[in-house]
Amino acid sequence: MDLFALETFLAVAEERSFSRAALRLHRTQPAVSQAVAKLEGELGEALFDRASRDGSLTDAGEVLREYAQKLLNLRVEATHALGELRSLHRGTLNLAANEYTCLCLLPVLDRFRRAHPRLKLSVHRSLASRIADEVLAHSVELGVLSFKPQDRSLRSIVIFRDELAFVVNPQHALARATEPVSIRDLGNENFVAHNVPSPQRTKVFEAFRRHRTLLRIGVELPSLEAVRRFVELGNGVALVPGLTVEREIKSGALVRVRVKELQMERKLRLVHRKEANLSHAALEFLKQVREYAEQTGGAWSFVQERSD
Repeated sequence: MDLFALETFLAVAEERSFSRAALRLHRTQPAVSQAVAKLEGELGEALFDRASRDGSLTDAGEVLREYAQKLLNLRVEATHALGELRSLHRGTLNLAANEYTCLCLLPVLDRFRRAHPRLKLSVHRSLASRIADEVLAHSVELGVLSFKPQDRSLRSIVIFRDELAFVVNPQHALARATEPVSIRDLGNENFVAHNVPSPQRTKVFEAFRRHRTLLRIGVELPSLEAVRRFVELGNGVALVPGLTVEREIKSGALVRVRVKELQMERKLRLVHRKEANLSHAALEFLKQVREYAEQTGGAWSFVQERSD
């Protein structure tokens, strides 16, 4: 049973004539009769009372008429819904990010939401180590990573460059430093650390070992927000992504101190499946990120990385 056959059946039922239905559908009467006969054969039921001159429906025809109309209405609704997707009047964009990388997305999400208020945005919080797998498993369309993914099935686009920031409370002795300090000056400091493993955390440990300096971690907390607020209260010092403490540094709640041996850049990337047919919403989001990067400049970019 196909929709064209149902459409032909409804035309005959509404016109009460095979010939008038043929004119309405711009087809020959034999073609209309053949389509109805084929439909009757598939259903095993006569749909029209052939003995009647007014094209009366049989009981089976009356039942089918109701359902045929519903199916054709659904076709119209489906076509309309697809048109809304193309015009970005409906749809959902699913992304994955962690606590840190989500901050990078906020200005672009704001821009995207204002341009397309009918689209639903859903950012799933996930561990950085799991985001690539979630993209590959089709759980989300786009992910944000602070390291280059190893899987060649993924395409990565560098969108932001951030730096590691060593921050202290304004009352801390190092807050008055006017020149970059050495990593060896940090050997006696009590660090507050984020206890989630990451490539950046590993690099920090390696830097301290390389310079034969003890890294004293007195407190480990489960979120970067907690680390920031704890240091604001005067508890130790911290190494955090610069993006996470921009407002506190501007307001004076925290002081950033340059450390010569800890000038570490981190690239944030949007990733998606290389062979994916991205949704209209995802394609529009990538377009918005590109335009935002071009207009804003600075730490923002839109550079596609080559797969090794």
